[in-house]
Amino acid sequence: CSGAPLKGLGVIPGKVVKFDETKRSVPHIGWNGTVRHQQSRAMRYLDEHAHEENGEEVYFVHSYYAPLGEENREWVLTRTTYEGQEFISSVQRGCVVATQFHPEKSGVTGLNFIKGFLESVEDGTLAQTTPLPTNPTAHTTLVKRIVVALDVRSNDHGDLVVTKGDQYDVRESDESNGTSTGRGGVRNLGKPVALASRYYQEGADEIAFLNITSFRQGVIEDMPMLQVLEEASKGIFVPLTVGGGIRSYVDKESGKTYSALEVASRYFRAGADKVSIGSDAVHAAEDYYISNHTKTGETSIESISQVYGVQAVVISIDPKRVYLTSPTSVSPSTLSPNIQHTVVTLPPSQTGPNGEQYCWYQCTVKGGREPRDICAISVAKAAEALGAGEIMLNCIDMDGQCNGFDLALMKAVRGAVSIPVIASSGAGKEEHFREVFEETGVQAALAAGMFHRKEVEIVDVKRCLERSGIKARISGN
Repeated sequence: CSGAPLKGLGVIPGKVVKFDETKRSVPHIGWNGTVRHQQSRAMRYLDEHAHEENGEEVYFVHSYYAPLGEENREWVLTRTTYEGQEFISSVQRGCVVATQFHPEKSGVTGLNFIKGFLESVEDGTLAQTTPLPTNPTAHTTLVKRIVVALDVRSNDHGDLVVTKGDQYDVRESDESNGTSTGRGGVRNLGKPVALASRYYQEGADEIAFLNITSFRQGVIEDMPMLQVLEEASKGIFVPLTVGGGIRSYVDKESGKTYSALEVASRYFRAGADKVSIGSDAVHAAEDYYISNHTKTGETSIESISQVYGVQAVVISIDPKRVYLTSPTSVSPSTLSPNIQHTVVTLPPSQTGPNGEQYCWYQCTVKGGREPRDICAISVAKAAEALGAGEIMLNCIDMDGQCNGFDLALMKAVRGAVSIPVIASSGAGKEEHFREVFEETGVQAALAAGMFHRKEVEIVDVKRCLERSGIKARISGN
């Protein structure tokens, strides 16, 4: 926090400080291991040596941490490492137990921790702890996350289904008249809750529900989508992100105005851990630059992050390439001189249709239907400044093509912000995940169609990463 340090309750000696954003991405989001300092009955169902191999990672999402010190050493139950920084990840003294990680979002490992804790309370053994010899050279690693996205919308019969687009077109080709119009029925790849449950069982690290037609209506009235989220959260114990329609709007029937915070709050109450903001974030970024970097506190990004924290706000960016013949041939933005279009050099395998080696990434809104005169890098920077905690970075050109992620785009945005980046659009095989992690430094990668169609299994992606020396959570759900 800013300003003078605030005093805590004084129960546990020590202090809480923010991670250094110049040395690592902040927040610390994802699955990491733990090193035990005590033997505790609360951890009776967990492997004491899990940190030495993959398995039993737990889910973290935080920007601040408690450093280890002599004054609080007897409290430490486990410690964790985040890119060189050791911190206390759980404490116990007597019957007092607390965790920095989220057991309720840590899959089977987290459920086993909760089970051990509750049984220890019930049988009266919770306070029976024993100090363990600690190895100062033992460290943990934040693993790379595999995120599965479910694009949810109503089909032509009014049923809520999971679909998948080809460059954002979710309809089958209509060849009834001998030509492919792309206006056939909505692709139906399954029911949202059933598919999400399957991915949880198969080891997805996070699941994202993206309501791709929500810009046409208000979330508050979208009961089927809320019911999907509520039902999914009953049996899925990894983080759930929901996107679509996170904005202020006026209900046409009642005339009542709902703020973006109210919309997000409804999603959080239904079981979401994070909300993904798309079109509204682009408009907020435009206003941020037009007003000479003014923060009003009224944008959806600011209002939600101020109440729920930056880690609860994901910005989904949907850009498309604008090819250039030279790095200097880009036109200035018509919106504001503060907006600069970042020109990116493309790899030889991804040049333009006429061999163009350069492009800038133009953001779009309304599900890719409306282009805006601002680039993806500018939106990402503004979103971070306004209080976003993570970027979900798509690319319309690569969507549904199964030729791999847009590495140039991912690298450009990853280098421009300090918050975590999720790579999206284009995955078609296991190697694509290895490429994006090795070449761009993103913290997570997302796919949809290849998993929906069972062309690639989640565990195969993670085994591919492991073979390349990239840490992944391979212990199932």
